[in-house]
Amino acid sequence: QVQLVESGGGLVQPGASLTLSCACSSRTFETYAVAWFRQAPGKEREFVASIGRTDGRTYYSNFVEGRFTISRDNAKNTAYLQMNRLSSEDTAVYYCAAGFAPYREESEYHYWGQGAQVTVSS
Repeated sequence: QVQLVESGGGLVQPGASLTLSCACSSRTFETYAVAWFRQAPGKEREFVASIGRTDGRTYYSNFVEGRFTISRDNAKNTAYLQMNRLSSEDTAVYYCAAGFAPYREESEYHYWGQGAQVTVSS
């Protein structure tokens, strides 16, 4: 059973940076691609970024490319989402997910964390 736990969310001001972590319980973490999705109030969950299993290839949605960076440390069974230049539009619950390939569709991911709230407000 794969369990994912997000951490690092919180309240920040516009323009600030924040890093989310996704800790995986499985020792086979390196065999999974990892993605971050987010869901803002009243909106559907949307793809943010993903990273491949071992090649480290990354993919981003248009609205975060250049501001967010996804990474992983397989030795620590942890993935990260570094978020810079945050704006109020980035306010959402952020979820990490694990699957077999770094797809953009949430249906391709088998394991999900409980979510971490990120609020950007002055």
